[in-house]
Amino acid sequence: MNLNDLTGALRTKVVPREQTQALLDQRSAAAGQIKPGDLYTLADRLEHQARELGERPFLIYGEQVLSYLEVDARANQMAHTFYANGLRAGDVCALAMENRPAFFCTWFGLVKLGVVVAFINTQVSGRPLLHALQTTDAKALVVGEECLANVQATEGFPELPCWLIRDPENPWTEALPKGIDGHFDARLEKAPRTPFPRDIRAHIDAQTPTLLIFTSGTTGLPKAARYSHMRWMSSGDVMEVTLQATCDDVFYCCLPLYHGAAATSVTSTALRAGAAIVVRRKFSVREFWNDVALHRISIFQYIGEICRYLLNQPQQAHDRQHTLRCMLGAGLSPDTWQRWLERFGPIQVFEGWGATEANAAIINVDNYFGSCGRVPDWNKTNLRLVRYDVENDCHPRDENGFYQVCKVGEIGEAMGFIVDHPQIGGGRFEGYTSAEATESKIRRNVLREGDAYWSSGDLLREDADGYCYFVDRIGDTYRWKSENVSTQEVADALSDLPGLELINIYGVQVPGHEGRAGMAAVLMQPGHSFDPDALFALTEARLPRYAAPVFVRVARAADLTASFKLRKVDLQRQGYCPTRCSDPLFIRDEQTRSYVPYSPQALTRAGLAPFAVASHD
Repeated sequence: MNLNDLTGALRTKVVPREQTQALLDQRSAAAGQIKPGDLYTLADRLEHQARELGERPFLIYGEQVLSYLEVDARANQMAHTFYANGLRAGDVCALAMENRPAFFCTWFGLVKLGVVVAFINTQVSGRPLLHALQTTDAKALVVGEECLANVQATEGFPELPCWLIRDPENPWTEALPKGIDGHFDARLEKAPRTPFPRDIRAHIDAQTPTLLIFTSGTTGLPKAARYSHMRWMSSGDVMEVTLQATCDDVFYCCLPLYHGAAATSVTSTALRAGAAIVVRRKFSVREFWNDVALHRISIFQYIGEICRYLLNQPQQAHDRQHTLRCMLGAGLSPDTWQRWLERFGPIQVFEGWGATEANAAIINVDNYFGSCGRVPDWNKTNLRLVRYDVENDCHPRDENGFYQVCKVGEIGEAMGFIVDHPQIGGGRFEGYTSAEATESKIRRNVLREGDAYWSSGDLLREDADGYCYFVDRIGDTYRWKSENVSTQEVADALSDLPGLELINIYGVQVPGHEGRAGMAAVLMQPGHSFDPDALFALTEARLPRYAAPVFVRVARAADLTASFKLRKVDLQRQGYCPTRCSDPLFIRDEQTRSYVPYSPQALTRAGLAPFAVASHD
């Protein structure tokens, strides 16, 4: 069977439910190994692996190779120094640093004390940075030299210890911002590498929070989600089984560590398996395959956009000559998925659905194109899909006032039943640092009196074989001409427009019309121009008329969240107002069968009114 036959088979062949369930059962067993009350933490796992694996490589960064023993020793130095500077178990310490070995050593040093580590987005300053420190109640901040500009740009920075970790690649040439302790490194170098006393954290059990990770929301300021030792280590236990990872694997860490994916799945799985992690400070299209070849990388965590960036590069004769055997992540469209396998070979893709704070998740272990997971037996999961009325923004109720479980093919919100049992860790909703934010995500009396579910805000649907598909975020589905339009489905349909780098679909309000008209913000690859005729032709071939974008703005840069999700709120506010949007605007023109530059005449010809700027804007 050639590769094209293979990929076609992968797309259409349905694996027996029993086969899928057998692997999911292994995952469930792995998830239950660590109990909530176990006196076992992330630091204990690190120290155990350091003893067992010794000089085996753990972190690879450029030409640096740090063994398990070396990482543990440096973490000990950190722990001794932090303790001497007043941090104690239960305190929260914020960490703002780019991907590099010092990030791991700082993080692991803090957990040896029993300190909760709050990962701070390296892109934020000003109000978002203050918000992050306040909502986590941070007692101190460890800041990498590469992030000092964020501190300097923040007015009203709180008076708390700020310890500087030097960065030889980004030396700070100005006077240090007020309050930054520039002598921390000197104290660190003198600290002992000997084991930090375990009795300092001996009372901490596995259900205790160890991380605070900010959700990468596309609206408002992000929330800090709690992540327990148990949940972090269970993630590694589960993915070790799923990926069949061993100490011979090499993981690629190119997503930012301050976001959940890299710091949880990649790091916890590599540590559990005794594998190495190749750390890249930032994802690089140019260096990706060079890194894979140089370090013989076998596993990497993706997001859909990364795969699209790589597919946009010119094909090479050696595209299939690499060591990647599997990849895990989310956001891979069916078209990109198929093109990826056709071009780079039969790599096992583990597409999943979940969230930083989720108490339920699904995963596609069958390499079945387009699906974000499979539920062969709904009795073996705490996840439910409940009916959602997009038009009225509500959940329909049955005659008893309860939500309704979706039938096959129906679109519904994914919700996770909240398990509350002292001996069971799986299914817990650990919530946020804000009690109000935590409660806002809980739905009560969902399917029966007294139950509680975590509300994901994501719309999914299930097919007849139990495969689930991500449809959209609630609020990302809009209604136009009495039809519901999924922004994700429109984006997928138009994603292979020639020269396209990114496309962001959203609905904008039009005076005198119910619902919202579709608008596309497109970012073109360098050297490529937006072709309005080509986009119109693509919409005609792929989309019903009501789903075709009415407006297009050709963006000069993409506005992305930390996890490469496209922001929509500001774009929706700006709408198709030429005075608010500095990007070129186009309007769909049925007469010329193209998209024409914005003008009052083109707007009138389309039967549309000028954009109405809200008074509160």
